[in-house]
Order: sequence, then structure tokens, then C-alpha cells
Amino acid sequence: MGVGVKFGRNEKGFTGLEAAIVLIAFVVVAAVFSYVMLGAGFYTTQKSKQVVDTGVKQASSSLTLDGQYIYLNCTDEAGGETGSDGKVGQIYFYVTQTAGGSPVDLNKTSITIISASGFKQLFYNETNTSAWWYESIVGDGDNVVEMNEKYKITLNVTNSDWSGIGDLKPNDVITIEVRPPIGAPLSITKQLPPSFVNVTYV
Repeated sequence: MGVGVKFGRNEKGFTGLEAAIVLIAFVVVAAVFSYVMLGAGFYTTQKSKQVVDTGVKQASSSLTLDGQYIYLNCTDEAGGETGSDGKVGQIYFYVTQTAGGSPVDLNKTSITIISASGFKQLFYNETNTSAWWYESIVGDGDNVVEMNEKYKITLNVTNSDWSGIGDLKPNDVITIEVRPPIGAPLSITKQLPPSFVNVTYV
């Protein structure tokens, strides 16, 4: 009888130790599980941030029109004609990098002109710079538009590479899209004036 009582007391002690071990095991498993979940959460957050950053870069333009005008060169030297029945010889405008935008490599950029007669898209190197070209006005003079730099882009719309858009005449509505390799295009839509002078701005 005494042995049985002693055995019972040992069993109670063993049960408490076993409960402690099980409790420790639960805590360890919970800690490992929490670590794994936190790691997965951080990884997902990082990937989500990358997706958002990429989406913002793709959806926003890195170039903006410097000023509000584009300029129409209608002189004989540019291949244009003045007057109410004239035509545009060259178009030029100035671009700069948007605040927070990415640098834009103009050598990998294309320009599209859309008119009532049709549209044409030309990459810079596709035309040996005879249909459109750029010039650094403020900056280091390379082919990349960076922060606080200003570039002049000139389109020779009488060049045969632009065939398909037709002659650009008074009162025509045109859209010019400057498409960088990354990001949304800079889109410029203008209605041309009813008459042209040597250099007309719209």
C-alpha cells in the first residue's frame, strides 16, 4: 500500500515534467512558424514594392515638354511654305526629365507622328538622324536626358522617311509621341494655326 502511494507521487511528478516538455515544444514550434511567416511576409512585401515601382515606371512618363509650345519651321530652307496654303518643313520642341523620372536614352527612343493622313513611328538610329535628331541645350552633351538637362528635338517632316503622314497643312490636328525605352510616352497634341509664318509656335 505504501509502495503504491509512493508510485502515485512519482507519476504526478513525471506528468508535470511531461507537460512542461510539451509546452516547450509548442513554444518552439510556434516560434519557428512565426519566423517562417514573418520571413514570407517580408519577402511578399519586398516583391509587392518591386511590382509597384515597376508599374509606376511603366505608367509614368520620364519626359515632359519644356514650356508649352512646339515650333513649326516653315522656311524654304527647311522645306516648308508660309501662308494660309503653306506646309510645315520642320518641327522642333524642347524636352526635360520629369521630377522623379528615370534618365531617358534618346538613341533608344522612337517618335510617332499621327495626322489625318496616317501615322509613322521612327526610331532614332533607324533613319541615320535625317528624319529626326536631338541637340543638348543644357547638360553634358551625351545621348541621355538626365535631371536638370534640356534637349531640343527636331523632326524633318518633309523627309521621305515620314511618308504616310502627308503634308502638314494649316488647321491640321497632329499628335507627336516621344516613346522612351521605359515608361509611358510623352504625347503632344496640337491644332496647327490657319496660316504659317517662317517660324510659328503652337
